[in-house]
Amino acid sequence: MPQINCYRTLENLAAFHDAAPPWAWIETVGGENIMRKQSGFTLVEISIVLVIIGLLLGGVLKGQELINSARVKNFATDFRNIPVLVYAYQDKFRALPGDDTGAIAHLGSAATQIPPGSTGNGVLNGNWYDDASLLATSETVAFWEHVRLANLAAGPLPIVSNADLPRNANTGRIGIESGSSTNAYISGMSGSFVVCSANILGQFAKQLDVMMDDGNPYTGSLRAVPGSPTTRNNIPHCAVVGTPSACSQAVDDGGNYTVCMSF
Repeated sequence: MPQINCYRTLENLAAFHDAAPPWAWIETVGGENIMRKQSGFTLVEISIVLVIIGLLLGGVLKGQELINSARVKNFATDFRNIPVLVYAYQDKFRALPGDDTGAIAHLGSAATQIPPGSTGNGVLNGNWYDDASLLATSETVAFWEHVRLANLAAGPLPIVSNADLPRNANTGRIGIESGSSTNAYISGMSGSFVVCSANILGQFAKQLDVMMDDGNPYTGSLRAVPGSPTTRNNIPHCAVVGTPSACSQAVDDGGNYTVCMSF
């Protein structure tokens, strides 16, 4: 068994204590004491890493904010463009698209002519959510065929399925119908026409209302109902319950809504 020189060991320890920094430690290898430094991050290095992480998170959040903002602007563009289609068609043919008694004369033999009896009265007969299979009788479906044949709007022709009808930035259906004081899609909405866009997140519905109306999806010319109901006289939701007092349901930011605008 090797002999330990206690005096030398104590002497080495004393020397190590004087020379080694506090983060050093001793390892004995082959009878010799070897000083090693512990590795680790300095405060400066940790600070740099935290700054980089913060910048990355900030960039991701800002990027998502820009994406959401662009989507809301796309929804708003849809609502603004459809009235333009109505006015442009009326200016060109002195008729309402979908309700045009001279559709074939104006647009050619490819146009759908709704049977006499309901056309020419300035009203779009049908629901904004009507199925494409109703093209021959629904003026709200024929509307899209007529504005496309008139080169006022882009989209596939002929219209043979719901996939050929317009969609918003979130793949929700877009449509138009005539306003009604007794059988409105959303209760309380007034106006000659109503444009609706489905499958819009609640947070976007509220942003749209702030951008285009009075900031409350329960009142004004732009309102929101949950889901995509195919019923009439649906009750809208508001930004905050009780504003106005008649509102009992607030818009859920993560829920899906159908937003309608009257004009």
